[in-house]
Amino acid sequence: MNSDLKVWLNGKLIPWREATVPLLSHGFSRSSAIFEVFGVHVGPKGPMAFRMDEHIKRLMQGAELLGMELAYSAEEIMEAAKATVHATSLGRGLIKILAYWSEEAIIKLVLESKLDLAVFAIPESEGLGLDDAKPISACLSKWRKIHPETVPAGAKACANYLNGYLARKNANSRGFDIGIMLSTDGFLAEGSIESVFIIKDGVLKTPPLGRILSSITRMSILQAAPKIGIPVVEYPITVDEIYAADEIFTAHTGIKVSPVTLFENRDLQAPGPVTKQVMRLMENIIHFNDDRFMDWFQPLT
Repeated sequence: MNSDLKVWLNGKLIPWREATVPLLSHGFSRSSAIFEVFGVHVGPKGPMAFRMDEHIKRLMQGAELLGMELAYSAEEIMEAAKATVHATSLGRGLIKILAYWSEEAIIKLVLESKLDLAVFAIPESEGLGLDDAKPISACLSKWRKIHPETVPAGAKACANYLNGYLARKNANSRGFDIGIMLSTDGFLAEGSIESVFIIKDGVLKTPPLGRILSSITRMSILQAAPKIGIPVVEYPITVDEIYAADEIFTAHTGIKVSPVTLFENRDLQAPGPVTKQVMRLMENIIHFNDDRFMDWFQPLT
C-alpha cells in the first residue's frame, strides 16, 4: 500500500506503515475485532460516503451484540472518516473502520477496556475491482453458515470471516468464483462476503435476516427495487428454489450487483432482464443520477 497514506488511529493521523498492533494483541491473537467497509464516490461537490450513517450504526450494534464498548461516538467516527479522506485526498475508494483491542492477551480472554479504533481510506485500484460487475460462477459450498446461536451472525466480526474464507476456498478449488452457503437448517444463507438474490417470475427474493449479516447493500436493493416496479420478498429459500431460479445475483459493498452466469452445472442468463434493471438502478444511484436516493450519501468534506 502507498506509504504516503494516512490512518486515523485513536484520534491521530499517522503514516499507514505505523498502524500496527502487537502479535499477541487480543484483536489479532483472539480475533476479537469488528469492522465496517463502505464506498466513497466522487459527487458533484466532492467525495461522498454511501450510507455511512447506516454502516456506523451497524458497527455500534455489533459492538453491543458482542459485549464490547467503543471509545468514540457515531459523530466522532464520522468526523474521523472525513479527516482520513481529507488527509489522503481520496476520490473513489473505500473507508474501512476497524475496532479492536490492541492490548496483549496471553491468557486473559475477556477484557473490560474500550476498543481501539482505526480508520483507513483506501483508494480505488485494479486489485480492489470496485464496480467491476462482471458475470460470476457460483456453487453450493460444503460449509454451512455459522449458526446465530454460536456467534451473532448480525455482527460484522473478523472471526466470522473464517467461515467465509472456507466457503470461498472450497468454491475456488472446484473452479467456481464464489461459494453460496446454506444455513444449518438447509435454507439459502449468503456467500463469503455477498448477499444472494434469486429471481423467479419477475419477483426478487432473498433470505430474511436472523441467520445472515444485515448487509447495507442488501437493504438498499430491497428498498430501491420496488421504486422501479420490481416486487421483493424475504423468506426462507430452499435449495430447489435456487436451482429453479430464472436469475441469480450477488451484492456487496464493492460491487452492488454481480450477475451469476453459472450455478453448479446450470447456465443462467447474466444479466437477466430483472438483474439488468437492478444493475442500472444501482449504477444510477452511485453515480448521483437518481435524486430519489441522494439522502443515502453523506459528504466527506
